[in-house]
Amino acid sequence: MKKQRVLWIVICLAFTMGMQASGVYNVCDYGAKGDGKTLDHGAINRAIDACVAGGGGQVLVPAGTYLCGSIHLKSHVDLHLMTGATILAAPGEMKVYDESEVFGAPEYQDGGHTYFHNSLIWAEGQEHISITGFGRIDGEGLTKRDTETAGNVQGGSIGTGDKAIALKQCRHVTIRDITIFRGGHFAIIVTGCDIGTIDNVLIDTNRDGIDIDCCKYFTVSNTKVNTPNDDAIVLKSSYALKKPVLTEHILITNCMVTGYKLGTFLDGTYVPEKVNWVCGRIKLGTESNGGYRNITISNCSCMWSSGLAFEEVDQGRMENIVVSNISLSHVHHYPIYITTGCRNRGPKERTDVSSARDIYIDNVIADDCDSLAGIIITGMEGHPIRNVSLSNIRIQYRGGGKKTDQPYREQSTHYPEPRWAGPTPSYGLYARHVDGLRLHNVKFDLLKEDERPAILMEDVKNVEQ
Repeated sequence: MKKQRVLWIVICLAFTMGMQASGVYNVCDYGAKGDGKTLDHGAINRAIDACVAGGGGQVLVPAGTYLCGSIHLKSHVDLHLMTGATILAAPGEMKVYDESEVFGAPEYQDGGHTYFHNSLIWAEGQEHISITGFGRIDGEGLTKRDTETAGNVQGGSIGTGDKAIALKQCRHVTIRDITIFRGGHFAIIVTGCDIGTIDNVLIDTNRDGIDIDCCKYFTVSNTKVNTPNDDAIVLKSSYALKKPVLTEHILITNCMVTGYKLGTFLDGTYVPEKVNWVCGRIKLGTESNGGYRNITISNCSCMWSSGLAFEEVDQGRMENIVVSNISLSHVHHYPIYITTGCRNRGPKERTDVSSARDIYIDNVIADDCDSLAGIIITGMEGHPIRNVSLSNIRIQYRGGGKKTDQPYREQSTHYPEPRWAGPTPSYGLYARHVDGLRLHNVKFDLLKEDERPAILMEDVKNVEQ
């Protein structure tokens, strides 16, 4: 019996050592309890450090609830959340999140785009990193406010967590299969990152879902994002890297965005949320210092969402945008919005003018669209949007709009949101300051009579219809 016991111990030790040698590091072996009460981020960080020291591999989070402050993701590490595993964000009063870094330059962007270290899971300057598995991140203890300063969050306590996942200047990034509930200010934000994949992720959150800022060669695919109070999938080009950087070569495909009440997408009750100024939607902007180039959006479905928005207002350029096969249902405020402006949220010495060109939108169907606004395409006087093509578009509007002689407000230096500009003077399509507009098989239906004309164009040249 003694020999058998010794043999069994040897086998167990060999198995454990084999797991380590094969690059799998179980966080429970480093002190994690997974009881939802004990702070486990220290153990998870120790497992990550051991993984890095061993040449990289997988940090395994088994089933359980792991109460955590800041987790530091590092190069060549796959943080794998097994089915039944939940990383639970600790409340701010526990003060277990890293202090936000010192930015050291004028902040032209919101704090959420400026600071990263005060997050639940963060990485900066790392490569070949991933977060995978069918487990969950629950950001219950994160704030959704945007009032940060270096080392503090005004209105909260030092150490408050702001974002669920924040990655800055990383390369070869993968986020796959996980679920994020209550993601704080951003469920996922990647800034200045190259070559990445976000695939088969489910997000049900109270602010932005996915923000891709100053990045290139990224794919977002097969992902479902419910954001009743903010944007679902949004591309940005802020001044967070202290210079204008293009967001380019991005593919968003086979995704769903919705605006149901928080939590009801996850529990399957699907309760539409009362609309504030925005919910759901796929968007480019507003932060747009560098601009956007070579962007493809395809095969996406939007439900109880604001429409598609393409906004270049901070002296960058927006070009080579291709959108196809989009379905929209129960659309808030507008179905499609393309605009340039001169908010110019950046250094005052810049002389660039926001520009947009070569935007192609094909195969879009939308029902139950708000009567506030139709499709909007508005450039700036002397700086028109160039070469926009709309083809195979079918929009059903609620109608009921009243004829107006009031000129439609220029976006100018304002935040570019149609809700604040008031109703468009036409119910189907309104275009102004555009050079090159192609309309092919574009049809509008009304559920109720509308006093406005279907289409109105002002300062629009080279129209093909």
